[in-house]
Amino acid sequence: MAHDLKDVEIEKAQFVFSVYDWEGTGQMDAMDLGNALRALNLNPTLDLIGKMGGTQKRGEKKIKFDEFLPIFSQVKKEKEQGCYEDFLECLKLYDKEENGTMLLAELTHSLTALGERLDDMELDNVFKDCMDPEDDDGNIPYGPFLKKMMDNMVVIDHVK
Repeated sequence: MAHDLKDVEIEKAQFVFSVYDWEGTGQMDAMDLGNALRALNLNPTLDLIGKMGGTQKRGEKKIKFDEFLPIFSQVKKEKEQGCYEDFLECLKLYDKEENGTMLLAELTHSLTALGERLDDMELDNVFKDCMDPEDDDGNIPYGPFLKKMMDNMVVIDHVK
């Protein structure tokens, strides 16, 4: 296998792969590729998942572990996945008072209208899992929201 993963990373990948090997056949459904990569603390875009062989329908394609490792290695190297600091800098643009808060309405708009858009149900799930209550002015502390979202690696199923 041509990859540059450490032994501990391979062990983690084996564990995650086994979780998504629903049938115990040594294969996981390609639809679960993004979720498996996110479980390994990566943030691939939907476009990247598609390029790496992920599918949008269950049962279209299976991935074996020896195919998964090079995908994991490649996605680890990708520069297009954001980290906490990158996302924090983006949200600071909406912090008009420079006090660590932003309007909930602006966050809602950003998540439903920009980039890989969330639908209302996906948004409700993210907010339920990660959102602190808004204040009387409609602001939320965006740092804790982002931290909870990144720590929990909220999985959003974009397949309808």
